Amino acid sequence: MQPQLVVAEISKQYGSFLALAPVSFGLNAGEIALLSGPNGSGKTTLLSCLSGLIRPSTGSVSVAGYDSYHAEVEFRRRLAFVPDVPRFYVELTAWEHLRFIAMAHNVIRDFDARAENILRKLDLWEARDLFPHHYSRGMRLKLGLALALIRPFDVLLLDEPTSALDQQGIQYLLEELHRASNQGASILVSTHDPALFGDVESRRLLIRQGVFEAL
Repeated sequence: MQPQLVVAEISKQYGSFLALAPVSFGLNAGEIALLSGPNGSGKTTLLSCLSGLIRPSTGSVSVAGYDSYHAEVEFRRRLAFVPDVPRFYVELTAWEHLRFIAMAHNVIRDFDARAENILRKLDLWEARDLFPHHYSRGMRLKLGLALALIRPFDVLLLDEPTSALDQQGIQYLLEELHRASNQGASILVSTHDPALFGDVESRRLLIRQGVFEAL
């Protein structure tokens, strides 16, 4: 079976500095992988390359057979990425962000009920009409997760998703990871949170000084 996420010899170099040595791996449908490593080891660089946020120096990434640069529109439609510091449109409220993403992915049907459920679970319902720049760091991270969860995806990339979450937010995230996995999504989570390793059935991946290995 062809993996749903295929990473082939991805690397990133800045001048003479090798931030990420060539990496190759795949994730099957329904598989969750947890990526760990010290600060500065290359976790965020790897996820940024996989998501298309930065262009790798070598290699390729594909989702369900769609290459990140040769089939960019379909690739991005099938992949969701929540960085450790999500960025938002300054002109849109939290609710407007959710509606915009739902419309962009053609999942506007039953939007109000789905969006309300997500925001209530993340304790953002009462703040839905605020602009994200009025949110705390934890609230902004929750909104980033909400924007991923309101839309369909085949692959989900999360960079330190529990770094600013309260216990309620962490519990909801774990429930959603299980749900998405059971529905066939491939999930890669970069984390320093050791609790996740006990709560989520997953592969273990490690990166040190830009060098990647599977445990």
